[in-house]
Amino acid sequence: MNLETIRKERQKWMSWKNIAPLRKALDTLPVGIWQVELGDKVTISGTCEDVLLVKDVAKLMMPWRKGPFQVLDIFIDTEWRSNIKYNLLRPYFSLKDKKVADIGCNNGYYLFRMQEDKPKSLVGFDPSPLYKTQFDFINHFAKSDIVYELLGVEHLEFYEEKFDTIFCLGVLYHRSDPVAMLKSLYRGLENQGEVILDTFYIDGEDEMCLCPESSYSKIPNIHFVPTISALKNWCLRAGFGVVEVLETSTTNVTEQRKTQWMDGQSLEDFLDPSDSSKTIEGYPAPKRVYVRLIKDKK
Repeated sequence: MNLETIRKERQKWMSWKNIAPLRKALDTLPVGIWQVELGDKVTISGTCEDVLLVKDVAKLMMPWRKGPFQVLDIFIDTEWRSNIKYNLLRPYFSLKDKKVADIGCNNGYYLFRMQEDKPKSLVGFDPSPLYKTQFDFINHFAKSDIVYELLGVEHLEFYEEKFDTIFCLGVLYHRSDPVAMLKSLYRGLENQGEVILDTFYIDGEDEMCLCPESSYSKIPNIHFVPTISALKNWCLRAGFGVVEVLETSTTNVTEQRKTQWMDGQSLEDFLDPSDSSKTIEGYPAPKRVYVRLIKDKK
């Protein structure tokens, strides 16, 4: 697979009619010296004479899904309070001097946070030109060394380097062949490398999964929601030698909700209004399992 050819083709996506105005707006952002603080909010501070311009550019890039970000006087209150997930996982990893990838990195919120650990390198993979543009907006101020690739998990095994740690958060259930995706993650790792993964799961001891008829929580591209036992089997079939369950959680409206920075539906619209333990379709409401997968030496 020739990644350079794919990169050149995908760079053309930035000229799409719905993206090109956003790219042009990036060129109007003020130049200055900015300070970055990495915490629950990724905070950019400094002196700017035209904060309203910055806010107008940020508004053009809605919806903002992952965050939050504080850019000068502008609080980008994203749909997801991604700090909740990050803080849940934070005790389970150390990235110092490691080569790190984030698959499905969205606008890069987690990657910005990971800079705290002083990794050797940070690479984000996400084919969305909108999310890449949001990342470029934040990085205009943050000036990080993060590399953002308009590539998907299917390109990972062909990438120019292997990774010590790969994060794959909230992606697996979007794939129609989850074992194939797990194999791609496996092939993208250095020996003894690790994957930090989260996905939806259903309760039960049996090795089985839910296959939604048309949608799950109004999301059409949810293909399989396994029990934890079934998920473990998928990971073992993909070649991983260690499958360690770290945490489980139930998604709630504290973590995912409507804000002025996303103008669509959110979790409250996806659940049964008379029974929040069920989705609008009648399936069990979303729960997440967080696992560590380790690639054994061969």
